[in-house]
Amino acid sequence: MALHVLEPERRTLHGHFSRDLPAALSVEPGDTVRFRTLDAGWGLEPFSDAHASRQLFEPYTPGLDDGHALSGPVEIRGAEPGMALEVHVGTLVPGPWGWNSAGGEWPEELNTYLGVVEGGRNRLTWTLDTEAMMGRSSTGHSVALSPFLGVMGMPPAEPGVHPTAPPRAWGGNIDCKELTSGSTLYLPIPVPGALFSAGDGHAAQGDGEVGGSAIECPMVRADLTFGLRDDPRLTTPRAKTPTAWLTFGFHEDLNEAMRLALADMLVLMGKLLDVNRKEALALASVVVDLRITQVVNGVCGVHAVLPHGAVR
Repeated sequence: MALHVLEPERRTLHGHFSRDLPAALSVEPGDTVRFRTLDAGWGLEPFSDAHASRQLFEPYTPGLDDGHALSGPVEIRGAEPGMALEVHVGTLVPGPWGWNSAGGEWPEELNTYLGVVEGGRNRLTWTLDTEAMMGRSSTGHSVALSPFLGVMGMPPAEPGVHPTAPPRAWGGNIDCKELTSGSTLYLPIPVPGALFSAGDGHAAQGDGEVGGSAIECPMVRADLTFGLRDDPRLTTPRAKTPTAWLTFGFHEDLNEAMRLALADMLVLMGKLLDVNRKEALALASVVVDLRITQVVNGVCGVHAVLPHGAVR
């Protein structure tokens, strides 16, 4: 079990998913990769004020680097389609700064409804204290930090260039605030070698990510340990956090995303509790929470939450 370090440089950075990208690193199951990432927007520095531009990583390739700044891909030796990739989230350390914004991500009619059109996009910059685990905004407000990686995933099996924004069955831009240190994410593997990428560091986020962004930040350390599993044969992501099991649903329609998350939770509860589907649904109605992961990525996300020990 080895420790590898992946620094952000041109060879290791990309703004799209593709099975055709060469692996930046090849590891064995059980190995840990220590990622250091840019923020999602390829920034090398914080914004200097509410409306300023900032220095970006260069060279930035339009058409290929239009998405999140991702690090990888990481090849996991022995990974094959039909297996599951186990991603254990270890230590996460955000950088000293971050930003978030509102007023530019939603359709114009919804911005009007929410009353955020006048003045255009509003951006907050944040100072992040990783010892106190608190963030302070440029307007003087403070929030507790709970860092996680917004993007952890693999490319579709189809060749070509695929955008980073929508979450998929193989992970990607899940944006789930529950995937903090101590969590394990399970993903169905779509391509040989897995070709896993990560990025989109978030220092804090609410369920829904309603303004279009979390506190977007670089990660100075994100330790991920990889394993391979033949069972379960997943068709959509699952996760085990220190407090609960999660199942996910992704779809353009929020109701359908909810149904997908719930359907996989019933499968999981059947295995965990040795119950049939009807009994699983009856129990889920008592102990399972449905939460909106995010509604801002074109494809909505819902996660179903089964707390550990909720059913004995």
